Amino acid sequence: MKPIKIVFFGTPAIALRSLEYLYNSDKIEVLGVVTQPDKPAGRGHKLTMSPIKEFALSKGLPVFQPKSIRKEPEIQDELKKLQPDFFVTFAFGQILSQEVLDIPKYHTINLHASLLPRYRGANPIQRAIINGDKQTGICTMITELGLDCGDVCLKKVIDIPENMTCVDLFEEISKDSPVLIEDTLTGLLDGSVTPVKQSENGICMANKLTKEETLIDWNKPAEDIHNLVRGIYKFPCAYFIHDGKIIKVMETKVVRSPKKHGACGEFCDVSKNGIEIACADCNILLVKVKPEGKGEMFARDWYNGLKK
Repeated sequence: MKPIKIVFFGTPAIALRSLEYLYNSDKIEVLGVVTQPDKPAGRGHKLTMSPIKEFALSKGLPVFQPKSIRKEPEIQDELKKLQPDFFVTFAFGQILSQEVLDIPKYHTINLHASLLPRYRGANPIQRAIINGDKQTGICTMITELGLDCGDVCLKKVIDIPENMTCVDLFEEISKDSPVLIEDTLTGLLDGSVTPVKQSENGICMANKLTKEETLIDWNKPAEDIHNLVRGIYKFPCAYFIHDGKIIKVMETKVVRSPKKHGACGEFCDVSKNGIEIACADCNILLVKVKPEGKGEMFARDWYNGLKK
């Protein structure tokens, strides 16, 4: 069987392991990559390549960086010349037009970071944790016009332990995705994979996070706050305001006992383990924080510094 010819569409680090795996597979031939344009990053706002572009250049692969591939027929024409069997997309960051979807010989395959039809949209990883789900997963699908609505090819379930953060889940998804993509491509060609239409039941959206959602509401149950903290850990971080300054919360634990005392949001107890804050049902323990203008630190050290 000849190697399956693909063009890989992706941008952030979560997709890099899949590109590396497919590039090194004897079943796949990567003809080129499509990624987002270089963007300013860091304090100096220096233009920075995506991880996908860096890898592609290191291997001598053609790189295409459209601002909007739907509106750039020149790039579409270049992709047609490559004569790919499939396009493979993974966190690319742009919506494809039918003209683009019609380029590959067979299909465009997308890796989506949820078990569709649950969490269609931009933030499936964060939403699964924020909502307290015990499981999520990844799936491959046939890309169609519309938001994550195509037929599903393969799925893999991933457990979400109580203290898993979105960074941990990103890593699990990055690790599990490469083989699923390869199995989908080979399975579609040899007939061992049959795409299945998504159910109309259980559809829910994973909308982009708003700034308002990242502000901690101490009137909520402690577990809801804990889920928010780990669900947006470093992306972009849950926070509260203390003495007019932003305090990002990096790590918490639910204190599974009745609330000690105080109104929601009040500091109830300070120990070597951290700061207990009253919530709607019980207390939550702040373990690590990142005060405005400072680095990450243990919550007890931040609290002790307030008294100096």
